[in-house]
Amino acid sequence: MTSRLPLSQRIVTAFVLMTVVVSGSFSLGIVGVVHFVEEQLITKELHGKLSMVLHEDIKAGREPRLDARTRFFASNSAEYPIPERFADFPEGLTEIEDEHEAAYVYLTEINGARYMLQQEQQEFEDREEILFSVVVAGFLLSIVCAWGLGVIMARQVMEPVARLAGQVRHRDQLATRTDPLSPGYPDDEIGDLAAAFDNTLGQLRRSIERERLFTSDVSHELRTPLMVISTSCELLLENPLHDGQREQIERIARAARDMNDLVRTFLLLARSGPVEDAEPDSASLAEVAQEQALLWEPALRAKGLAFELIDEGADTEGHNPTFLRTVMANLLRNALHYTARGSVRLILEHGGFRIEDTGMGIPVHEQERVFQPFVRGSAARGEGLGLGLSLVKRICEHNGWNISSTSDGETGTCFKVSFQPSRATDQS
Repeated sequence: MTSRLPLSQRIVTAFVLMTVVVSGSFSLGIVGVVHFVEEQLITKELHGKLSMVLHEDIKAGREPRLDARTRFFASNSAEYPIPERFADFPEGLTEIEDEHEAAYVYLTEINGARYMLQQEQQEFEDREEILFSVVVAGFLLSIVCAWGLGVIMARQVMEPVARLAGQVRHRDQLATRTDPLSPGYPDDEIGDLAAAFDNTLGQLRRSIERERLFTSDVSHELRTPLMVISTSCELLLENPLHDGQREQIERIARAARDMNDLVRTFLLLARSGPVEDAEPDSASLAEVAQEQALLWEPALRAKGLAFELIDEGADTEGHNPTFLRTVMANLLRNALHYTARGSVRLILEHGGFRIEDTGMGIPVHEQERVFQPFVRGSAARGEGLGLGLSLVKRICEHNGWNISSTSDGETGTCFKVSFQPSRATDQS
């Protein structure tokens, strides 16, 4: 299971847990050893004293030679009777520790008689309590020290990681020829990670550069034949033609204009500079919409579809005409292909536009995927490659626009394009 804690907190936690285990084990070991040694030494001491009392003092008829802390009891002696509270004590050493006294009781049984020594141990218990307090304090202090050391180590370990993450997140890594990252890091795991990033970034830059060069080269090479086609169409239209010939030539001219717009679109997308620098001309939303309505209304009506251009308050701000034409044309073409009956509406709004159709709709699970390259809906028709909506998405992202689609999955689809928030709000 992947931890959700930051790496620095995991390092500190590891230090603290390791200290708790190690220091706790040592502390418990100290307590256990103290109790074991205490029991062994006291048992040996009291056994020796009791043997001396029985074999030397009692046999000689003398009083037991014991210090003031030790008392002798015997079950067969009226002079030293065993107290009733000790009557049920087992043989061996028993420790008494309560609020009123702290003592050791050692009992042995010889020929049916029970002999006992009681030794007061309050002083020893006080020292033992001090020892245990020191052990507990040392345990707690070791945890605090482990936490402090863990914080210091985590900062030292994470500093190059955080620095590398900040450099990797830099927005201009792909746009500019920045210096490699690996020379700024030691020859360790972080350095290996930086070198791997340099290698991956280099491959990505080369791939993007190849794509940009290919797009710009192809687009540039297509401009000349397209210009020849357009010029030829203009010259042909100047000659006397019957209606059928004129209609075919006009179709060729429109197709050439569409291809020229696509070429300009690809060239603009291939450039990394600002769009305004590459395309000084601008057109309002209403102008482009009127132009596209004239181009697409005949095809829509020829298919038996009603077409409406509705202005709900379009702003007059200028937009890049090449990009706007391409986006609007692709969405209208998409509506034409996927609408068998009903209507298509191009609705202009303040800060954007939307295109609504009464077609077959897009299933909910496909509404995000249709913007991916080479992805076509399950109800796709014709021989398209699934690049139209992908191109629309790229253009919107390039300009900071937003495109979204809504559909109930059965009938009708609405594609909505919203321009930059700043553009929309500036007009309000």
